[in-house]
Amino acid sequence: MNDKGNILFSGVGGQGILLASEITAYGLLRAGYDAKKSEVHGMAQRGGSVTAQLRYGKKVYSPLIEPGRADVQMAFEMMEAVRYLPYLHRGSKVIVNTQKILPPAVATGQAVYPEGILDELRRRDIEVVAIDAFELARSVGEGRTANVVMVGALSVFLPVEGEVFAEIIRVRVPERFREVNLEAFAAGRKACQ
Repeated sequence: MNDKGNILFSGVGGQGILLASEITAYGLLRAGYDAKKSEVHGMAQRGGSVTAQLRYGKKVYSPLIEPGRADVQMAFEMMEAVRYLPYLHRGSKVIVNTQKILPPAVATGQAVYPEGILDELRRRDIEVVAIDAFELARSVGEGRTANVVMVGALSVFLPVEGEVFAEIIRVRVPERFREVNLEAFAAGRKACQ
């Protein structure tokens, strides 16, 4: 990505999407960009859909991304990558966590989790960067850091040095979780370099 962009974060409640979008926004601000962020987390506590929209550039007037204008989607769960397909365009990049979180209809047997999600995205000329963020988070000792693994993956594609994001993590994450989150960020970054 270059000096401006639109990033859509999507997932389900409890995945840490809001913290991930906050770290990203502060990193862009610290690097000298104007950045605006908006979030929707209605039924997040019940495992519902959660989104955050982030726009950055020299000057940004609104955080909202119009359909067809997202340059990058950070999909924290595979089915969420497809749910927000109208926001993507040919050439968009989707960084997708390969973790599956079964919606209630699938968990109760009323529906089936769709197969071939990543292939469907690729057929639409969308660049797919698949990452097992949950497994990488577990490898650093804390599965709940998958969101920061995803930020590490995204950071490779942004015009901001990795150390800038590490500084933000040091400031925004409570001290007792700081070191493992820094390790998670490094693991995500390494997976995409």
